[in-house]
Amino acid sequence: MNGVHDMGGMHGFGPIVREKDEPLFHAEWEARVRAIMNLSMVDGLFNLDAFRYGIEQMAPADYLRAPYYERWITSVTRNLIHNGYLTSDELSDYIERLSGSAPSPADLDAVEQWQPVAACIEPPRTQPFSIGDAVVARNAHPVGHTRLPRYARGKRGVIETLRGSHTLPDANALGIGECPERLYKVRFEGRELWGDSAESNSVVHLDLWESYLLPAPV
Repeated sequence: MNGVHDMGGMHGFGPIVREKDEPLFHAEWEARVRAIMNLSMVDGLFNLDAFRYGIEQMAPADYLRAPYYERWITSVTRNLIHNGYLTSDELSDYIERLSGSAPSPADLDAVEQWQPVAACIEPPRTQPFSIGDAVVARNAHPVGHTRLPRYARGKRGVIETLRGSHTLPDANALGIGECPERLYKVRFEGRELWGDSAESNSVVHLDLWESYLLPAPV
């Protein structure tokens, strides 16, 4: 889906500031969130793709304001509510008991809009791409989760490595199933992606699923 989370190749967010001797966690609640996330995944309450999709559904202002682990707990609670393991009322009661000592997940009502489609879609090709094939990333704007970054859509690249068959995140995030597709490492020239503003001789490698790609016109 298109959203503020898809920041690859964007300008205007300032330099990345690294904290000297940064600790693994800045507060105890962050460690708790990490543990909740890990246990939820191990118990099969939701998968990694659904977790990413939950973060992507945050309102832009909330996403930009929220620290790293607040984004995590927002997605965890969103997924638990969506999958029936928790209710919004239970969550509200718990936050109230904590008297504001824990981060409050943003915009939980949006879980009602999370509507999966019914089944896997067959991959569009019967013959795989080969190493050296020129391809174009589809210029698509999906409403659900995708691992095709916005900056690469409509851009021309070359197949560099065959990765075999892997779970399609677009389907897995919605609970449709793994819907495996062939995966490729694709090489893009920096100037293809960003024009004259790209650094000289820069390249970007992306792992892209087959349904993301089209044969490049000759």
